[in-house]
Amino acid sequence: MQAPALKKNKIKVSTSEKIVHVFIVLFLTLFTLLCLLPFLNVLGSSFATSAEISTRTFILIPRTFTLNAYRYILSTPTIFKSIGVSLYVTIFGTFISMVLTSFMAYALSRRYLHGRSFFNFLVVFTMLFSGGMIPAFILVKNLGLIDTLWALILPSAVSAYNMIIMRNFFQGIPDSLEESAKMDGCSDWGVFFKIILPLSLPSIATISLFYAVTYWNTYQSAILYINDSNKWPIQVLLRQIVIVSSGLNADAASVDVVPPAQSIKMAVIVVATIPMLIAYPFVQKYFVKGAMVGSVKG
Repeated sequence: MQAPALKKNKIKVSTSEKIVHVFIVLFLTLFTLLCLLPFLNVLGSSFATSAEISTRTFILIPRTFTLNAYRYILSTPTIFKSIGVSLYVTIFGTFISMVLTSFMAYALSRRYLHGRSFFNFLVVFTMLFSGGMIPAFILVKNLGLIDTLWALILPSAVSAYNMIIMRNFFQGIPDSLEESAKMDGCSDWGVFFKIILPLSLPSIATISLFYAVTYWNTYQSAILYINDSNKWPIQVLLRQIVIVSSGLNADAASVDVVPPAQSIKMAVIVVATIPMLIAYPFVQKYFVKGAMVGSVKG
């Protein structure tokens, strides 16, 4: 005989709960549109003509599609060199920052570390007080880092905020795992690389994204420490392009058509944003878990 089919237990949802769910969906949809529409306006305006930009205040889909703004930006001879500088600073800066941050976070997450409270206090202290711009410039100059790419990496190599998030994530890993590994003959380095890091991928991916965005958007440090235009990151060069397109020291000899300054500004925003938008989906699945667990544990 065939066994009778089991009836699935359906959870009854009241009318008030349905109304609340609908309200939440509508609210989140509206909030998403509020976040998305400004970027779509920037993207649409970057492809619009001067006449359309001057007559329309909000552009999602341009009536006349043109690539003049992007042609103008890419016609700058040093654009690809600046992109290379930004990629170099972002990749190597993120790697160095993650090495230093993970080492420091792991050490400060161990309760048996002597002076742990004192060092944690020093880290938090730097979040409230700093020497300022002039002492930082003097330090970088005395270290001989002026006009070197290291000036864009070393001063911001360790972020106290990111270190605290990673430290709290490490504290959430059970101590029994470390004790078991040491009983099996594993050293402190072995525990860190074979136990702690594999279990910390959400935190590592999240903090790496934080650092990558910071290095990619490097602007103030480049203005202060880099005098050689060949070593400008993409953000500084795009600022110069906006200035030139606005008519200040403009040199339109290298392009056929000089587009309006407004479309140049929109295209600059798109060019500066796209790399991070491409990188985000690869770490998005770790982002919420890494940030939330690291911020509430410990």
